[in-house]
Amino acid sequence: MSAKKILMIVGDYGEDYEIMVPFQALAMLGHTVHAVCPGKKKGEKVRTAVHDFEGDQTYSEKRGHDFTLNATFAAVKPAGYDALVLPGGRAPEYLRLDKGVLAIVRHFADKKKPIAAICHGIQLLTAAGVVAGRTLTCYPAVRPKSPAAAAGGRTCRSTLRSWMETLVTAPAWPAHPLGWRGSWRSWSADQAVVGGNCNRTYGTNGTHGCV
Repeated sequence: MSAKKILMIVGDYGEDYEIMVPFQALAMLGHTVHAVCPGKKKGEKVRTAVHDFEGDQTYSEKRGHDFTLNATFAAVKPAGYDALVLPGGRAPEYLRLDKGVLAIVRHFADKKKPIAAICHGIQLLTAAGVVAGRTLTCYPAVRPKSPAAAAGGRTCRSTLRSWMETLVTAPAWPAHPLGWRGSWRSWSADQAVVGGNCNRTYGTNGTHGCV
């Protein structure tokens, strides 16, 4: 795959692994990754949270690393980017209220540019109204909110990584290996890639993707 220019939208208490791992892996592969947050500038930081699955009814939440932004949100020109990454965690809960964020998401969807959304990151897709007719994957707790947010009979599954055209969704950071492998394939080939099954259960409320 030729080097891409990739935009990552993050926010305070986004999921540590879902920000750090893609950011570093994409850079390692030679891509240019710009991480931005509404209301913040290059050089400022966002706080992250580490979510884990420790046998409780839901995931645990602990303080993660500080993550330094390397670009300024207000200066972003979506047309200059090849792909979009939307990590999960707490941040999407408030990022989906930002009109600028939603406009960026709609640009990538309308232009059929590659988008990767992880865990609660799909909240930005549903808020932007770009998921009609698509089958997505998500963390189980997000699922009840999803059908009401989309038209066209879209469903949200928690047991598969889902690839549709250039959209890749994954239920949480344990799906990184297969989810990002699918991203490379779909982004480079511009075609759908069949997702894989998983059988690991987290908490008591459902099963979601892993390798």
